[in-house]
Amino acid sequence: MRKLMSWVASARVGFVRACVVAVVSMLVPAVWAAAVALLIWWGGNPWSWTAPFVWACIGTLALSRPVCRMVRSLVAKWTGTVIPAGYRQAGPVTQMATGYWWNGYSYERTSRDARLDQQWRTRWRDPATWRDLRFTAIAPITMGVTAAIPPAGVAAAVLGFSRHEFATVLVGVLGLVVAVASAPYAWRSIEPVAVRFLRASPAMELADRVEELTDQRADITVAQAAEIRRIERDLHDGAQARLVALGLSLVTAEKLMETHPDQAKALLREARAGAATSLTELRDLVRGISPPVLNERGLVDAVRALALDSPLEAAVTADVRMRLEPPIESALYFGVAELMTNAVKHAHATRARISIARNDADIVVDVEDDGRGGAGERDGGGLAGLRRRLAVFDGTLEITSPAGGPTRVRMMLPCE
Repeated sequence: MRKLMSWVASARVGFVRACVVAVVSMLVPAVWAAAVALLIWWGGNPWSWTAPFVWACIGTLALSRPVCRMVRSLVAKWTGTVIPAGYRQAGPVTQMATGYWWNGYSYERTSRDARLDQQWRTRWRDPATWRDLRFTAIAPITMGVTAAIPPAGVAAAVLGFSRHEFATVLVGVLGLVVAVASAPYAWRSIEPVAVRFLRASPAMELADRVEELTDQRADITVAQAAEIRRIERDLHDGAQARLVALGLSLVTAEKLMETHPDQAKALLREARAGAATSLTELRDLVRGISPPVLNERGLVDAVRALALDSPLEAAVTADVRMRLEPPIESALYFGVAELMTNAVKHAHATRARISIARNDADIVVDVEDDGRGGAGERDGGGLAGLRRRLAVFDGTLEITSPAGGPTRVRMMLPCE
């Protein structure tokens, strides 16, 4: 009984999905069918085909991208397979000193005209536009035909049962059987067809990868410059200033040693305290650049040391025994440090849990806190910077932070 109920539910869902796939894949053919019907209705005039043909071409161009977006959305919703769109993005529009607007292709008098011209030029020159047009031509004769089997069977059953002849009733029974039997499977052709014909071409993937690497290189350059400025500032305002004061104190103490020994001793005591403070600041600076425990003991022990120093009640679990590449360990360590700081500073958390595990060829680090939640990325924020740092290694960042908490952040980096 359970199997029968499961089959009925599967057939019902499959029938609805098959109808949706059939309708979506037949939108563009419907435009051409309407154009042909209009041509037949007009008839006679040898130039009467021009308007329907132009109308059908415009309709095809206008529907191609929305149809492909609907197909991608359906595939992602029903199967979980994500097909990147791969469309070229329009660049910025800049106003020149002459008052005209430059959109990368031409000068226009207004920003609206510049953006409109840019959008049309970008779309016309985008290889994805021709890929979408090809898909709208292939979809009806591939997934459209198979998806139309269940609704066609139901239509045959309705027509067959509407009459009482034996032959028509037999056709109705066969149509109903075909509809029920094919409903759970007829819609499934959408995934292989969409993956085969809607994914980006190797040239487009290469262009996107080059653009991504260019952005990452720019981010790395900016981050390195900011880090160098931070180190220079910390040295100049901290250790360097204290060392200069230490040298002056020693010179003064040397002059006062014979005439005012008590003052000289006081200066030496201050100099010793200054030297200790300078040493502490230098150690903190070195730890911020490359923590010694990370270099000597690895990621797991470095994170455990970080958890011990944190004001949070942090628990660390790890099943990673091997050492990773130093850049990967450094990126994950400072990522955990960033997340722990955010948990204390913004989420007002009291407890945290850090998990480090190996997942096939990836290293996965989960950081969860009991704070107030609501964490999200913003331009120039710490989480956005963390995502950019992980992207350098083809890593990903997943953030789950509902209002009221808890906040869970997953960092994943490939480490074959």
